Amino acid sequence: MLSRAHRLRAVAAASASLLLTGMPFAPAAAADVTRAPAVLDDVRDAQRWVLDALNAEKAWQVTRGAGVTVAVVDSAVDAGVPELRGKVVAGPDLRDDAYDGRPPPLGVHGTAMASLIAGSGRDGGLTGLAPEAAVLSIPVLNDRPEYRLVEPDNGVGPPVETPLSRALRYATDNGARVISMSLGGYGPLRADRQAVAYALERGVVLVAAVGNDGDSRAAERYGTSFWSFPAGFAGVIGVAAVDRLGKHAAFSSDNLSVLVGAPGVAVPAAKAGGGYILIEGSSVSTALVAGVAALIKAKYPQLRPELVARALSTTTRGAPAGRYDEKIGFGVVDAAAALARAGELTRYRSGVPVREGLHFGGGATVAEPERPGPDPLRLWVYGAGIVLGLAGFGVGVVVLTRRSERR
Repeated sequence: MLSRAHRLRAVAAASASLLLTGMPFAPAAAADVTRAPAVLDDVRDAQRWVLDALNAEKAWQVTRGAGVTVAVVDSAVDAGVPELRGKVVAGPDLRDDAYDGRPPPLGVHGTAMASLIAGSGRDGGLTGLAPEAAVLSIPVLNDRPEYRLVEPDNGVGPPVETPLSRALRYATDNGARVISMSLGGYGPLRADRQAVAYALERGVVLVAAVGNDGDSRAAERYGTSFWSFPAGFAGVIGVAAVDRLGKHAAFSSDNLSVLVGAPGVAVPAAKAGGGYILIEGSSVSTALVAGVAALIKAKYPQLRPELVARALSTTTRGAPAGRYDEKIGFGVVDAAAALARAGELTRYRSGVPVREGLHFGGGATVAEPERPGPDPLRLWVYGAGIVLGLAGFGVGVVVLTRRSERR
């Protein structure tokens, strides 16, 4: 393990640059630790433990993700690496409000995440969890963080759009069934929350990193990590990192946004421009779980996002004592078991039809009450009152008229 001073950090954030939203801490919640590029004699052998940990090969006997598009909301994906060739569609560059027409720089981080999701394994290369899925690359950040101050949303007037909120809506409207967000920031912005709701309502599965603040001074002091968004939004599948033994990685954030865990330590991934790197972080775990979600949506395209989350969280391996904790959630994802549970959940119905005439008890039913209607007596009383009133009014008018004529 390299010392922190020698690690390269690829920081992901919930906008084109990491945003300072008036919080008392810097929103670098999803900083990934990328080791120096490694020469791997056999990348298949190096990633074997990852596929075994997720029970991927058994899941591939059912589906390999064909027909599903996964949006990678990250830095730009290099579509030229062998594992991703012919699989990537480039979305709009949303890193900033102003577009200068130039293509975004190819991102180490985004390319690595895309390869973990949909790497084809071509020519003995790296295989993603959904090797037949397609990738929609939507750049919202750079590999190197850029800090800038933005005004926080005070909730008055229309929400201030962010690169992430635009990316979520674009991905939803352009065919993505799963959105992978290996990024995060501390500020829960209203525009992002509304965009999350927009995607979920349309059946899109959202997967996000919980962050890498587990070993920060604040986490050690308070016994828990600051929440990262969008992982902290309701309906988003928050993913934490585990090591080869299925244990919580010390750097991975721990809080109630964690739903499940996945490998996130020394995981091989494709590098932009070719070759491979070993990368670690909750971002890595997020991409792997997004690949599993793509397998589920490929087999059961109509399954709602909340049921996909249930399939993932109720079939895990290595569940903690008490079934849940804030470090790895409900446990490490099992792709094959999640697929099987998803099949069971397709029979789930939100309501059960009730046959007419059923009632509690075995006795005879009580006669239905008479439907309300007009009361004849009251109608006569009201009518007589109106007639008398009009007659009195007429008499009064006649009397007053005659008096005025006499005068």
